[in-house]
Amino acid sequence: MVIALAKSQKVSVWMKKGADTQKKPKCLVLSGFGLNSEAELAHAFFLAGAEPRIIHFSDISSGKARLSDYEIFAIPGGWSFGDDIASGKVLANKLKSTFRNQFEEFALSGKPIIGICNGFQVLVKLGALPNLSSDFKQQATLAGNASGKFEDRWVYLKPQKSVCKYFEGVPFVLCPVRHGEGRFVAPSHAISEMEKRGQVVLKYVDEKMEEGGYPINPNGSAKSIAGICDKTGKIFGLMPHPECSVLRFHFPRWPEGITYEKNSLRFFENVVKAGREHL
Repeated sequence: MVIALAKSQKVSVWMKKGADTQKKPKCLVLSGFGLNSEAELAHAFFLAGAEPRIIHFSDISSGKARLSDYEIFAIPGGWSFGDDIASGKVLANKLKSTFRNQFEEFALSGKPIIGICNGFQVLVKLGALPNLSSDFKQQATLAGNASGKFEDRWVYLKPQKSVCKYFEGVPFVLCPVRHGEGRFVAPSHAISEMEKRGQVVLKYVDEKMEEGGYPINPNGSAKSIAGICDKTGKIFGLMPHPECSVLRFHFPRWPEGITYEKNSLRFFENVVKAGREHL
């Protein structure tokens, strides 16, 4: 069920404008408890060819909606439960206590699971990322930014050689970050294992595609890591917001003709392509 009439109407308008004869994978975009970027994320998936539905967390936990009815599961950014205790921790625990079995079944099916910003924090604290030992136990975290302040800026992201196929054909992504706890932290042996297995998907770089210190790496993440996947490549999370750079008007220099919306949109198209395999 779409959580609000305004959002329902908006999604319906998107559907009418994008109507075609091709069957589209259904994408469940989670909402509730402080998540607040669901409309932007749903719109990005719509533009990429999916059929997005904004569903409140309580509708899944109550049984009104089931993950198995969807081909893509996406958790947007925001401040779930006010980031109490740690960003994403309370929502991760709530998911564990309500529909963990549904989530793990969805993950094991190989369907795409995407977490952006707070969604990434949830997946990490849920144990779905990096999930090196395949037991859904937490092995990393997103800690407070090394700068000691909230970071709101545009960043370049460089895809790495990885098992994740969502960035095929994407040379780089330019999109905003907006978080206070985005510093990826994990034991050195875990990071080495992730690199060995191809689970490091994105790194923070400058416009020359070179790694560097602050503010190129806006939060001080280990080895400039911006996004990671599980060992299947199907579960993916990142701190930056590519859903906020899928239209040319999103870019601060669009009046000068400097935009890279096709790169961000290609990422979402690749996720939709992976979801379409499960129709």
